[in-house]
Amino acid sequence: MKTFYELLHYLQKRGFEVCRRIAERMGIRTRVVRTTFIYLTFATLGFGFALYLFLAFWLKIKDLVYTKRTSVFDL
Repeated sequence: MKTFYELLHYLQKRGFEVCRRIAERMGIRTRVVRTTFIYLTFATLGFGFALYLFLAFWLKIKDLVYTKRTSVFDL
């Protein structure tokens, strides 16, 4: 269990250092940078899933509206 916490501490230190350096460069608080990264991650994952659902819905509607007719007598 100790190695898990050591690994967690190492990753937090290195990961948060990136956010801290970006925040110092831009002159804003580190907390704002961290929350922005979190929100952008959720937004981009959510956008891809929403696009997938929209395209699936669109293809289903297209298949219902446009059916392939083999001849004129199928009307």
